[in-house]
Amino acid sequence: MKKKLLWIAPIIVLLGIGVLTTSYKDNSFEIVKHIDIYSSLFRELNTYYVDEIDPGKVIKTSIDKMLESLDPYTNYIPESDIENYRFMTTGNYGGVGALIRKHEDRVMVTDPYEGFPAQTAGLKAGDVLLQIDDFDTKDKSLEDVSEKLKGQPGTVINVKIRRPGVEQVIEKQIERKEVHVPAVPYYGMLDNNVGYINASNFTHKVAEDVKDALLDLKSQGAKSYVLDLRGNPGGLLNEAVEMTNFFINKGELVVYTKGKVKQWNKEYHAQKEPVIPNMPLAVLVNQGSASASEIVSGAVQDLDRGVILGTRTFGKGLVQTTRPLSYNAQLKITTAKYYIPSGRCIQALDYSNRKEDGSVGKIPDSLVTKYSTKNGRAVYDGGGVLPDVEIEPSGISKITISLLRKSLIFDFATQYVISGDSVTDPANFGVSDELYEKFIAFLSDKSYDYKLRSVAQLEEFEEVLKQERYNEIVSDEIKALREKLKHDKEKDLITFQKEIRELLAEEITSRFYYQKGRIQNALETDPMIDSAVAILGNSQRYNRILTHVTDSTQKK
Repeated sequence: MKKKLLWIAPIIVLLGIGVLTTSYKDNSFEIVKHIDIYSSLFRELNTYYVDEIDPGKVIKTSIDKMLESLDPYTNYIPESDIENYRFMTTGNYGGVGALIRKHEDRVMVTDPYEGFPAQTAGLKAGDVLLQIDDFDTKDKSLEDVSEKLKGQPGTVINVKIRRPGVEQVIEKQIERKEVHVPAVPYYGMLDNNVGYINASNFTHKVAEDVKDALLDLKSQGAKSYVLDLRGNPGGLLNEAVEMTNFFINKGELVVYTKGKVKQWNKEYHAQKEPVIPNMPLAVLVNQGSASASEIVSGAVQDLDRGVILGTRTFGKGLVQTTRPLSYNAQLKITTAKYYIPSGRCIQALDYSNRKEDGSVGKIPDSLVTKYSTKNGRAVYDGGGVLPDVEIEPSGISKITISLLRKSLIFDFATQYVISGDSVTDPANFGVSDELYEKFIAFLSDKSYDYKLRSVAQLEEFEEVLKQERYNEIVSDEIKALREKLKHDKEKDLITFQKEIRELLAEEITSRFYYQKGRIQNALETDPMIDSAVAILGNSQRYNRILTHVTDSTQKK
């Protein structure tokens, strides 16, 4: 009886959504009609389907599919997933503080967070988790192992690990704590005048962390600043508004939202005096910069407050609100679009007009609208924030991708630690010729084959030739071309050694200085950092970028 009544609660949830909808559109009969159909359908399914079904699972699947037809950001969050959602918005969770990944039939620690239980208990990158209390990790999923590591702060777990270079199994006792993944993993001086801040997300209190970094850098003599939002997926709107306020005058419009519920429409203005008024600012962005990152970079661009460098941002101009549901569940629902000071919305994909196959297309060029920054520079909506200075990232070679996928760079860094070598200066550590020769020797018995795209396309061409019966006519030419394209791994290790050396240096540095060290080392070989520092050090060029008015500034 209990099982057959489980369908009632989700229907009540749907009814709640339906009632809200009827206040905006007179379609109450259609809503009630289809909810009744859904209710009766599920009742028949639950009663007569040939096999036993899991009502909760079936209902969740139907809810997920319904929301999936709207946009990727409108999600149903059952009570069981609330903790994961809390981590996404706050950066906090109860656990040991370490990144893990699958390793053969076990799970390996890849990145312990500095200062948190895993690191303070002595866990290292490369340690393989064998057992957590009575839980054997063999053949267990990454999610199952992660759940065993998480838990209430103050509780203790016993773990058994296998460490490379150590024969016996190592046992560790770890007390879980409240883990806060730092939203500002690193900040520091790039030179005597330029301060650098890396903001990795927009979770709770990120603005406070950025403010502390700005003030500290100012005390160290910073005269200009680089704010790095590359790969920052966004987060909380209020944190983006507060962060933008550090650079712009009190009262300036940062962003405004517009949606179906008119009383929820809101303008967000800078509430305080800026922390660093008028100081030159460069903001770094890329394809991975989304949502709140685009509010900050877009507002800075629209108000001509700083120079934006990098590649076009992701283009997420949709606002989500969390609504409570029955049984402690939640609905994260897209309720509005946000608009930055020039009036443009930077949403790139049009979810309201899907193609016949259900796919979503970008905003067509015919619907892209021109706007103006405070100084009159042309900017456009419909596809993220296009930087003032575009810097395309250098591509990564096939051999490097293969080395990363096979974890061979990671494994060599582990061997480096085992050998007893160390890193004294994370910023200036580089892979010497001698060390790179050791890496090549380390790879001698490792498997890391890869296929060039040109070879793959040649194989496709050969198939076409066979179908058209021309393969025998040009067989000699194809054979010769195949030989020319055949890659030589030893040669590729020399040809692409610059990028491989940089990744090796970052990975090795992280073993001694954790996330901060990895970032600090990477900055030394980052061309976008060099460009930002050059622009900030040239006041004429900096001012020219922010005042140059042309119709071609943004649209490309």
